[in-house]
This record gives sequence, structure tokens and C-alpha cells, in this order.
Amino acid sequence: MFEANTLPTALISKYFLPLLYKDRITKFTALSARVGSIEDNELGGWYSYRASKAALNMILKNLSIEQKRLNPNSIIFGLHPGTVDTPLSQPFQKQDKEYFTPEFSASKLQEVISLKTIEDNGKVFAWDNTEIKP
Repeated sequence: MFEANTLPTALISKYFLPLLYKDRITKFTALSARVGSIEDNELGGWYSYRASKAALNMILKNLSIEQKRLNPNSIIFGLHPGTVDTPLSQPFQKQDKEYFTPEFSASKLQEVISLKTIEDNGKVFAWDNTEIKP
């Protein structure tokens, strides 16, 4: 889980964050998940997935702190796309729940990205722009 959900963002950030513009607002984000919130965890289970997303959220927080010193115009944050109807989620889907299409989720995430300001640095947001607690 860490190889898929945590390490790629850390490696990508190593090479791309130094390339962000310094003379204007730039944004760096990664797909996280609500299950990475320690405060919001009321169901338990999914140990490795939850831990990998919590670790990703911590990496984003650390990057946001360091980048603020190096590049005050950068905004680093996580995004939760909602539960999307994909082969990954299909084994866990329930009959009485509605799932997002990939297109809907992507359009909502684009909206959230467009709204982010310096004050949002280091946070995680859901598809509906609500903040997800650490």
C-alpha cells in the first residue's frame, strides 16, 4: 500500500517542487482519501490502506511547511475524490449507495483545485471542498 499510495508522491515532489514557479501561485496536490484521517476514523479496519493515506497526508503537510520557506507562492494539499465507480472500488460497493463517475469526480476536483489559496496550504479537501481533518 505504501508503494502505491505514499512513496510516489514523495518521489514526484522531490523532482517537481523545485521547478514550481516562484513569482506566482502554483499548486501541487495528490489524491488522498478520507480514510487517511485519524480523527475521522470511526470504522477501523483497512489497516494498510488507512496507514498509507495517513502517511501521504503527513508527507503533504511536511512538504507544505518546507515549501512555504522556499517558495511562499506554492500551495500543497491533498484531495479526496469521493468513492468513484471503478474496478478498484467495485469489490467494496454496496447496493444502496451511489458512486461517482470518474468524469464527475475529476470535474469536482478541478473546481476544488481552482479555489485553493495560500491559507489552504498543507490541508486535505474532499471533492465537495470540505476540509478533511488530520
